[in-house]
Amino acid sequence: MNFRRFGKTNQNISEIGLGTWQVGGKWGSPFDHKLAENILNTAAENGINFIDTADVYSDGESEKAIGNFLKKRSEIFFVATKCGRQINPHNNEGYTPAVLRKYIEDSLKRLQLETLDLVQLHCPPTQVFYRPEIFGLFEDLKAEGKVQNLGISVEKVEEALKGIEFDNVVSVQIIFNMFRQRPSELFFEQVKKKDVGVIVRVPLASGLLTGKYTQDTNFEAGDHRFFNRNGEMFDKGETFSGIDYNTGLEAVAELKELFEGQLNLAEIALRWILMFENVSTVIPGASRPEQVTENLKCLQQPALRDLQMSKVKEIYLKYFKKTIHQWW
Repeated sequence: MNFRRFGKTNQNISEIGLGTWQVGGKWGSPFDHKLAENILNTAAENGINFIDTADVYSDGESEKAIGNFLKKRSEIFFVATKCGRQINPHNNEGYTPAVLRKYIEDSLKRLQLETLDLVQLHCPPTQVFYRPEIFGLFEDLKAEGKVQNLGISVEKVEEALKGIEFDNVVSVQIIFNMFRQRPSELFFEQVKKKDVGVIVRVPLASGLLTGKYTQDTNFEAGDHRFFNRNGEMFDKGETFSGIDYNTGLEAVAELKELFEGQLNLAEIALRWILMFENVSTVIPGASRPEQVTENLKCLQQPALRDLQMSKVKEIYLKYFKKTIHQWW
């Protein structure tokens, strides 16, 4: 495992972390605590020390599983959770210091911790990033010892740029992959100046960048890749990175030609992200222990050559620059 400095926290975290959206099983399935334990143990045994969760993942069961896991391990882990998405309706008015404080105290109980390494605002409405009182709450919580660090999880680059204007924001979680390249521009410049850590989510564009999907692939009714293609339930950008599925397949076909001979395109896609020094960690999810070890194979891949990096950029410009670049 390789480790990277996590911005102004000065912590060293594994450059491949674990996203726990599906740690208890596939999307829509009942939560399996034994499966979650196996996945978490596999991650730990392979050197992963960064775990990302949220209070809404499986209605808190993800946090509970991580709490039980932490009690059984002797290693030190950096655990990041998120709060805010429980607010219903999920709007700016619902975000109040009192509501967020309650969510954080509940996360502490589920994780069985006295203090949280990192709490992230969980993709709040854009207006929230203009409210100093929300960010001030976390200074109070830090003084009380309940929180060590504040981060933000965002949908849009603009939200990230506004959020890091607050000095107590130490990290940004953002979608960044071969099909969503906009963060590599102004955003990466600014996080470098401000010494802010970057957590990359949706690195495989909801599986498109594994190269395993076709026009005949069917997704179950409970899978967001079935019911959220047009943003019916949450931000469209979370599903297939917001791109048109068939267009994505065309772009994948070109990537396969570019990396001919590579059996697993996912390894290349993850390695591509790690080519950017401003990335602190990438958090692919896993619904099976084997997926953890599969994701880690990217660390055995050599650095991409300059020609390969430029070709990936050309594919992005060809298929996505005019359609999705300005959205997120």
